[in-house]
Order: sequence, then C-alpha cells, then structure tokens
Amino acid sequence: MKYNPRKIEKKWQKIWENSGIYKAPDKVRGKENFYHLVMFPYPSGDLHIGHWYNFGPADVYARFKRMRGFNVMSPMGFDSFGLPAENAAIKRGIHPRDWTRKNIEKMRKQLKSIGGIYDWSREIVTSEPEYYKWTQWMFLQLYKAGLAYRTKVPCNFCPSCKTVLANEQVVDGKCERCDSEVTQKDIEQWLFKITDFSEDLLDGLKDLDWPETTKIMQKNWIGKSEGWDIKFSISLGVNSGHSQFSIPVFTTRADTLFGCTYLVVAPEHPILKNPKLKIQNLKFVQKYIEESKKKTERERISELKEKTGVELRGVKAVNPVNGRKIPVFVADYVLMHYGTGAIMAVPAHDQRDFDFAKKYNLSIIDVVKPLTKNDFVNGAYEGEGTLVNSGRFTGMTSTEAKERIGEWLAKKKLAEKKVYYRLRDWLISRQRYWGAPIPMVFCQKCGWQALSEKDLPVLLPDIKDYQPTGKGESPLAKSPDFVETVCPKCNGPAKRETDTMDTFVCSSWYYFRYADPHNEKKFAAKDKVEKWLPVQMYIGGAEHTVLHLLYSRFFTKVLQKLGYLNFSEPFLALRHQGIILGPDGQKMSKSKGNVVDPDEQVRKYGSDAVRMYLCFMGPYSQGGAWNPNGIVGIYRFLNRVWDLFEKFKIKKPTVHQLFSHSTQKKLKTEIKNEKIEKLLHKTIKKVTEDIECMRFNTAISALMILVNEIQKGTFLLRHGDIKTLLLLLAPFAPHMTEELWHKCVMSDITQSVHNQQWPKYDPKLVKEEKVQLIVQINGRVRDKIEVPVGISQKEVEELTLGREKVKKWIARKPIKKIIFVSGKLINFVV
Repeated sequence: MKYNPRKIEKKWQKIWENSGIYKAPDKVRGKENFYHLVMFPYPSGDLHIGHWYNFGPADVYARFKRMRGFNVMSPMGFDSFGLPAENAAIKRGIHPRDWTRKNIEKMRKQLKSIGGIYDWSREIVTSEPEYYKWTQWMFLQLYKAGLAYRTKVPCNFCPSCKTVLANEQVVDGKCERCDSEVTQKDIEQWLFKITDFSEDLLDGLKDLDWPETTKIMQKNWIGKSEGWDIKFSISLGVNSGHSQFSIPVFTTRADTLFGCTYLVVAPEHPILKNPKLKIQNLKFVQKYIEESKKKTERERISELKEKTGVELRGVKAVNPVNGRKIPVFVADYVLMHYGTGAIMAVPAHDQRDFDFAKKYNLSIIDVVKPLTKNDFVNGAYEGEGTLVNSGRFTGMTSTEAKERIGEWLAKKKLAEKKVYYRLRDWLISRQRYWGAPIPMVFCQKCGWQALSEKDLPVLLPDIKDYQPTGKGESPLAKSPDFVETVCPKCNGPAKRETDTMDTFVCSSWYYFRYADPHNEKKFAAKDKVEKWLPVQMYIGGAEHTVLHLLYSRFFTKVLQKLGYLNFSEPFLALRHQGIILGPDGQKMSKSKGNVVDPDEQVRKYGSDAVRMYLCFMGPYSQGGAWNPNGIVGIYRFLNRVWDLFEKFKIKKPTVHQLFSHSTQKKLKTEIKNEKIEKLLHKTIKKVTEDIECMRFNTAISALMILVNEIQKGTFLLRHGDIKTLLLLLAPFAPHMTEELWHKCVMSDITQSVHNQQWPKYDPKLVKEEKVQLIVQINGRVRDKIEVPVGISQKEVEELTLGREKVKKWIARKPIKKIIFVSGKLINFVV
C-alpha cells in the first residue's frame, strides 16, 4: 500500500474528534497539568502559512509534553472583535457579525486539518455575548478600583479607520492596521491606569522565561528613569531679577548641570500660556506650536528628523548651580507627558543637544572629562567621567557628583529626587462598531455611572449602518434604541457610552477563560484557574511585545491585587516564531505573487509534510524563505518511512513479535548490532533535548540520520526499534505515525500512539567510547588521534610519541614538560 496522506489524515482527524482524545480534564491522577497556549487568531480571512508556522511547530511541542507524561491543555479560540475583522467586512459589504462567523467556521476546519491536539470543547469567541459579558465585567472591576477613567486627551486618530489608536498601535507615524498617516486630536476617551503598575511590570520581568530581547523591549517601553527635578527660575528681561515662578526640569545627569546652556520646553507646556511671560516673538512661537499639533509623537521624537525649535525671546532661565542666564526654546522633540515637559540642554554631553546648539549657535561647555583618552569623541561625549568646570564639584566622578549636586540643590529647595516612567495610560476607547460596548451611562444629573453586574452583557445591537462616522463618535451613536437608557443611580433618563473597547481588552484576559469557558456566573472558577494557570508555555509573534503581552501582564496584576488570583504573571515561558517569507525571499503579498497557500500544500503533500517542513526549514525563532524543493524533500522522507514500515510490517496474530520463530532463533546467533542500538539511543537523547528547546530542525535531522542507517539494511530491525522510531516521529507527523502504529505495533484502535510514553535513552549507550584528542608541540597542533574515553596520560604518551608526525616535530629535542587534559589534548613542550 502506498502512502496516501489525504486518506490517512482525514481518517484520523475524524477518529480523534469522535473519541475526544485531546480533551483535557481538569485533573488526571498521577499527571501534572501543563497549560500550552498559542496566540489565538483574528478571523479576518483564511489561515495563511504564517498561521501554520505559529500553530504547527507549537503543536509538536504540545504533543511532546503530552507524551512526556503531562496532562496538556492546548485550547483554541478566535480573537474576533476589532479592526481586522471589521475592516475586512466593510471592504466586502458584509455585516461584521456575518463575516466573522463565516470566517470562524472556515478557519476552524483549517485548524483541524493541522492535526493539532486542540481541546475544541474549550473554544472561545470574543465577539459572542457569553464572552464579552466578562470583558465588560473586567472593565467594571477596573472602574470600581479607580483604574478606569474618562478624560480629554490628545489622541492618535486614523483618518482611514476613523478611530483613535493607542500609542502602541502607531508605527512610524502610521496606523499599524492600514498604514495611513495618523493625525492628532483632543477627544474625551476612556483609559486604564496601567501606569499605576509601572514598577510591578518592570519588577516581574526578571523571573520570566522569555526571550531577552522581548524583556528589554518591555523594559524600554515602560522606561523607568531615576534622577532629580531641578528648579530653573525664570528671568523676564535683561534688567529684571528672578520671577516668582520657575520651570521644573527632570534630569538623570545632575553631574552635567554646570554645562547646561539652554532650556527646552514642550509645545504643550503650561508655562507658554502664562500671561506673565512676555514673549517678544509670540506669533512665531504660536505658529510653531500649531504646526507641532499636526505631528504624531513618533514623528516628533524620530532620530531621523531634524530637530527644530523657536527661542522665547525676552525670556531667560537661570541655571541654579551658577546663576547663569540661559535662553529658553520651545521644541517639538520634547514631550509633555514625559518627566516635567521640559529639559535642560547640555550640548557638550548629549548629541541631540549638541546638534541643536550647533544649528542655533548656542554655547557648548565641557563639564565631564572622559576617563581615558580612548573615550574622546567628535561631538558630544555622553559617557561618565571626571567633572571639570563645575565649581566645588570639579574633580568628582560623575557617579558621586550626580548625588552630591542633587543633594546640594535639595538643601536649597531647588531640587527633589524623582522617578519617572515613559509608559502612558492605556487608551481603550474606539469609535467603531465592532467591539465590546463599554458598560457605562451618562446622566445629566449623576454624571458617568457604571452599570450593575446583573445588567451584563450590554449587547452589541445588530445595526445596519455600521460604517465608521469619522466625527469622533461610534456608529452606535446613531442608534436611539441603543443610546437611550435609564440611569442606574436615579432612574432618570441617561445615554449609553457609544464607544466600544479596544480589541486588546478582549485578548488581555482570554487565557483565563479557557480554564472554565462555559461558566455563566464567573469569568472562571478560582479552583479551575489555580489548576491550570499561569500558562506554562506561550507561543506567538514578537510584534505583540508592547501590546498584548504588556496588557495581559497588567490585567493579571490587577486581578491579583483585587483578590481573584494568587499569581502575578500570566505566561511563565514565552517563545516567538519567526516570519515565513516567499520563495523569492521577500515578504509575502498578493501583488508580488509570492503567497504560499497552505491548503494547496496540504492537498499536494499532506498536513504531516507541511508541519514537518515548517519545523525543518530553520530555527523556529528565525523563520526563513519558503522553498518548494524543501517540502518535496520532506514528503519523500515520509514516503521512505512509510515504505520502511511496509517492508517490516507484521501480521496481526503475531503483533508482539517481529519475526517468525525460525527468524527469532537465527537472531540469537547474530552478532548484536551495537552501532544501531547506540545510534537509536543517541537519537532519543538528541530529539528529546531538541524538542524541549524547540530546535525542531535539528531533531528532524537526527531522525533522518537514523532512518538512513535503518534503510541500509545491514542489521535486523527489532520490534522495539520500530516502536521507538514511531514514538519519536509522532509529534511531527501525527497522522502517519498513528496509522503505522496500528498497522505494525498495536491493533487496538483505542491505544493511540499519542497516548504512549515518550521513549527513554540508556545513559550508558549514549556515552562516547572514543574521543578525538589533539596533539600539540609547543602549543601548536601537529596531529589528532582517536583514543578510548578515560585513557590514561601514560597510554596517550606511548601512542603519540610513536607516531611519525610527532617524531618529526620533536626530533631529538628533550621534552621539558607534558601538559595533558583528559579527553581533549596532550601538549609536549620541547
């Protein structure tokens, strides 16, 4: 019988589904729970090869952990609210609800074709009322705790999506969804106080098994800075003294204060509206401020952008350490929300300040001398060193001076120690239809009021006109039936909030719901959460580092603080998959004609081949270009394995014996094939360690080497060898191995290969019996020899000194010293 993946895979997918083999009970006697989770998909279209690269290799890991004796929960669901699904629906003229449900149905079938061990009984869909009821409940908990509030804020507004975007959703001044230029608007919005947890979010990173780059990105995004708020008093004119008001300036480098030669304030700084400030060029300043409002934050702080500014003529600041009057500028590269909205510029020791000073012909004063000559640079020296031109502090190190100067000014009431964070509160309002309604109402008498939990869910109405308005309000505002309601406090007339929640609110807690997906009274029962959470292994894209991953950590910490959880981190271990490029090495796109359709690949080669090729094409965290020849190679490998088992297939009556009695008798007289036995155990060790570390490609390489040796046919294949090979292959090719398991090993249909125990290797058989030893003469390599493990120095000396290469280099020179490192080298010093 030839290998027929289409027939085999459909057969076993149906059997697995009917038997419920992958349902994860909350507790299995003698087994430890293992929560394995892959980031759930947006149902905005078909599954693409990128989805497969996320889900396929991840399923290999889940199957492996299951065979290692864990009670594995690997659930699946759909992140179905939000812009991706809504934009796709609008483009096609289909209602978002219909479009989403249709896609979910299709994607569910596609996901099942992967052959994953997903527990579909735990499926969640974030756009269904039974789910978003609890998203609204989460909002109410934050509101009651003072962590949700409404205020007017400058927002990133996408004119194409016609909605506000969080800072994290703007990339290089453009909407991450549609790539349109983002503008700035001041709008009343709902926000979550994620900034209250800045320190907790930073502190929790150190104990997480996450990629270091991801932890660094979150750390930088939170952006903790420790330093001093320094008061610079304002001088209003050449002959005037110090005014009665001052500008506080935050700095982490108090050691450079003597080098401060100008001050810069953000365009939004309140001092610019102070009537006492007699700015001589006020019109130019106001024009600059208006221009800055048109720019996004990313544009303003971009390293590529030339720094611009306007001096406030007639206004001077006074440097508190030396009394020097310095000019004050307004510049858009300074942000109001970070620090105090004003910076002290030290051009000798900050490159940005240096470039600005050169442009506007401002003073540059060196106050920090590099520790070594090698540290001198053209431009600003930004490192630490020894202070010069710094009055009484000259000669101190930067480290000492930072504290001494700050403390000196603090005694004079001119400085205060401060900690600031770059992180801003999370803006969650969206002026779109397809999202979870915010459970708040506004009453003219009582103001904003939260709905009672018993009134949840606030159902998203099935309106016909769901197109975004672009007027700063949601399409829901056009639905009187939805808007008009009763105040929960006074029973008077009130209006519902018509903005919907950012889709990231839905995905910030979904991993809890999988533990108890059908609970109608709680977001999840506490005992079930404690049985499964936190997630032991989470797999998904690095693009979510400062979005979903940060927000999920915030939600977990909030729920712990409110007493719902006994842990503070949602994902103990995290791994990122790489990106699959087109066959031409370019990012896949329909316009380039380089898109790989996974459904087509499955039809041609089978799901197992697609899974294995994605695992084999390179390191999982890196991805790579799709190679059509590569998947053909994997398909051929699977055919070779199939043919191998067809050759050695046994009959059902003798299922526990590989050969007939006469063959078994002959086998006893055969010389034991030590080579294949050792290779088998080395393969077990290699595959085990590689899958554990998600080195799927090298694990498959080891399996290929083993199969090649088996195919040489220089030994007799035993029953145990067949069983072991199938078990090692099972996570990669679940359908084919299940078929071969029942053909060649176990006739009982209920005894799945995926319920078997993972093979163990014999430590004695994986030990290397021989090692390559380097022979050196006076430290230079002159020869290499293969020697038994544990050989003594005396034996090595006898072996090496008799070799021609060694004799040549030693000649008749006396040996002064012999250096021997067991199993590695011997060095003769002559």
